[in-house]
Amino acid sequence: MPSSSTTPSASAPNPGAIVRRVRQIEIRTQRLVTDALVGAYHSVFKGQGMDFEEVREYFPGDDVRRIDWNVTAKMDKPFVKKFREERELTLMLLVDGSASGAFGSAAVSKRELAAEIASVLAFSATRNNDKVGLGMFTDRMEKFVHPQKGRQHILRVIRDILCFAPENRGTNLIDALNYTNRLLRRRSIVVLISDFLQGPEGKLPNPESPRSRDLFRALALTNRRHDLICVSLMDPREQELPAVGLLTLEDAETGEVVEINTNSNAVRNRYAQENQRRQELFRRGLMQTGAGVLRLDTDRPYILPLRKFFEQRTRRR
Repeated sequence: MPSSSTTPSASAPNPGAIVRRVRQIEIRTQRLVTDALVGAYHSVFKGQGMDFEEVREYFPGDDVRRIDWNVTAKMDKPFVKKFREERELTLMLLVDGSASGAFGSAAVSKRELAAEIASVLAFSATRNNDKVGLGMFTDRMEKFVHPQKGRQHILRVIRDILCFAPENRGTNLIDALNYTNRLLRRRSIVVLISDFLQGPEGKLPNPESPRSRDLFRALALTNRRHDLICVSLMDPREQELPAVGLLTLEDAETGEVVEINTNSNAVRNRYAQENQRRQELFRRGLMQTGAGVLRLDTDRPYILPLRKFFEQRTRRR
């Protein structure tokens, strides 16, 4: 079972600094929600049904299927039923809290980028009166915050992501998805935020491996039960190596250490080509599950890719 509070750590950040960081994220993401994503969230994520609201007099062009024949007979002129969309939804944020999330060669780490993305989505959900929940996982679900509404709850979610001190270092996406499916009985929006790096190499798994096939099946199952969106976080140093001579690399999740000569063009090219190949194959595997797929990079602004993703989903709907 996940813990109900963040695990203490000797290197835990200063509480005052965390409060300031949470406030900065709130101000920044609130502005982005207002300026760039007005209406996008509402358009993309629809309610689960329609509630009857009232009847009104028929106007030319109204759908004749909505004529209320009982009222029409009584009033001796046509009336139609008016419905309003059942808007209340649940947004469940599943955030990969494994050790690789602390890495960042650009202005922000993957963990900080995850907190900002979660904040943008959470505040968008709040504007639509939706509930927001949080699951922080490593190789097991370590923290689960049940969906609630309100600004204070959203600020807690952001703080929990930033302050999260994982008990374990690894990643188990399948267990996180299964755990979420067991707890969420009603169809929800599930946003999985992860770098998807697994295994002792700290790389994207081989899309053709049995483990990857199991992961894709779990993703497809989750997408059938919910509206699943996979947000893939990337850092430039995980895709290409700099030419800095002998470089010692330590896998953040396993502690395995390897030494490579980055002055070799062949080594750097092979590293980049293999990463690019795996990324493309893995992206195709994700797409085949039917889930939404969004890639974000720590060295690039995220608002334009996010807005483009919303626009594409709106057009498909």
